[in-house]
Amino acid sequence: MALALGRFTPAVIHSLRVPVQVALYAGLFVFAEQLVTWGHLPLPANLVGMLLLLALIVCRIVPLKWVREGSKWLLAEMLLFFVPAVVAVVNYSQLLMVEGWRIFAVIAVSTMLVLASTAFVVEKVYRFELAREARRLSRND
Repeated sequence: MALALGRFTPAVIHSLRVPVQVALYAGLFVFAEQLVTWGHLPLPANLVGMLLLLALIVCRIVPLKWVREGSKWLLAEMLLFFVPAVVAVVNYSQLLMVEGWRIFAVIAVSTMLVLASTAFVVEKVYRFELAREARRLSRND
């Protein structure tokens, strides 16, 4: 019985990571939304939520390793932080009819810039980690 539980427990804990992280992201977004409303901040709640998550990581309240594992399931973050902003666009259908092509152009260009800058940063960080690992291995030899 103990052997079966020993095999079962890590699987259950591993399968609960994603729902717990989604709950954390959702709670962080709700808290950020309340913070924006209460403090009359000129920032959207999704941005405040991401800044709060960054602060939690920097202050080591939320371990980076834990967030790295959860970031593989990126859809949760995208849904919780970006969908509310997209749904708000539905309220401005007249604006979309008149200026829709300009809005689309801005979204397309900004998306390409974000993708390019993300690729650049990921490449630089990857090369930095490879160099750091090579230095670590050369010191150990």
